Amino acid sequence: MSKKMLGDLMKQAQKMQQEMGKIQEESKKKTVEASSGGGMVVVVANGALEIISIKIEKDVVNPEDIEMLQDLVAAAVNEALRMAQQMVGDDMSKLTGGMNIPDMGGMLG
Repeated sequence: MSKKMLGDLMKQAQKMQQEMGKIQEESKKKTVEASSGGGMVVVVANGALEIISIKIEKDVVNPEDIEMLQDLVAAAVNEALRMAQQMVGDDMSKLTGGMNIPDMGGMLG
């Protein structure tokens, strides 16, 4: 491989890295919303995989059945995080043209 080809390849890699950083920053501003229990628990997460808010309807708060509420919160949080990961993955695949780049998940953290 010539020095020019190697230099061009390095420039392309740096450009892609900069674009990925931009996408990650933009993803922090984007949110997804997931719910469980027919909307009794609603969770909003962002593209940085942070929980922005959790809304719980009063009707689902039952001191006699805390386990159900815990299950509903866990289900909504897990779905919101899954959706946020999918959103970021979709944004990244636009940049990479669908190429599977190893350790893409490690770049999110």
